[in-house]
Amino acid sequence: MLSVLLVTFPFFALVLCGYLAARSGVLPQPAIPGLNAFVLYFALPCMLYRFGASTPIGQLLDPAVAGVYLLCALVMVGGTVALTRNARIGWNDAAFGALVAAFPNTGFMGVPLLVALLGAQSAGPVIVTLVMDMVITSSLCIALSRLDGAGTHGVGVALRNAFRGMATNPMPWSIALGALASALRFSLPGPVEKTVAMLADAASPVALFTIGAVLARSQMNQHEQVLVRDYVPIALAKLLLHPLLVWGVGRMAIVLGVPLSPFALTVLVLLAALPSASNVSLLAERFGAHNGRIARIILVSTALAFLSFSGAVALLT
Repeated sequence: MLSVLLVTFPFFALVLCGYLAARSGVLPQPAIPGLNAFVLYFALPCMLYRFGASTPIGQLLDPAVAGVYLLCALVMVGGTVALTRNARIGWNDAAFGALVAAFPNTGFMGVPLLVALLGAQSAGPVIVTLVMDMVITSSLCIALSRLDGAGTHGVGVALRNAFRGMATNPMPWSIALGALASALRFSLPGPVEKTVAMLADAASPVALFTIGAVLARSQMNQHEQVLVRDYVPIALAKLLLHPLLVWGVGRMAIVLGVPLSPFALTVLVLLAALPSASNVSLLAERFGAHNGRIARIILVSTALAFLSFSGAVALLT
């Protein structure tokens, strides 16, 4: 356990540094969108491209990994909506609560952390799950959020906005280009490769620092009271129930003869044990959901994940 904590501590320490920098005012709130833009449009796409280009194309197109992970994501979404929707929490808030319960922080935290723990061979399953969450899970939850007529737009407009957002998101495109480069065995020219490598190396520390800053900003800007029962159970479900579900479904799939390797299952379980994705807060704000509740779920899951994720690593590796 101590050796695992030695690996995971720097990652969560960087999140804490970003949080403290924003809370203390050392990092002004107006600067946080700039950090987000650097990570989203420059550093993280370069890191994903490099991993995609260096990963065998068979690992990037693994239907067993995609199927097991997507099935568990759909179960998490359906179960969370069914258990949380009530007179106070309509479709809009229930849907984004479900998204934050099913969508781990794969891009900002999962890719660098899993590669550091398990090696570069873990990049393939990680990238597959990232695509599933960005394309399918997010679109499904956005569509569900429109069912009670929240906001001024209908389901069709919400879906068009969701697909437009995916089209302008550089991460899926960088993954696709990396997969194409892997399939064609294409290598970038030397100076371009060096530039991409420098940006990719900056992705992990800046992304983790930015997560902390975003969480601090969300907490500082939300002054209304949120009932503990409206956010703590979902955070615990994300950290405990989600990885247990993935482990159970994955083991059952292996018994049934699905070609899912034990290593790939380990990667999937550890991804599910990650805290909630911080970008869900931005989506919740855009579609008029209760962002204070979503931000608290992300904050609690990130704080508790230092111990729960480290424990999962110690059990599985």
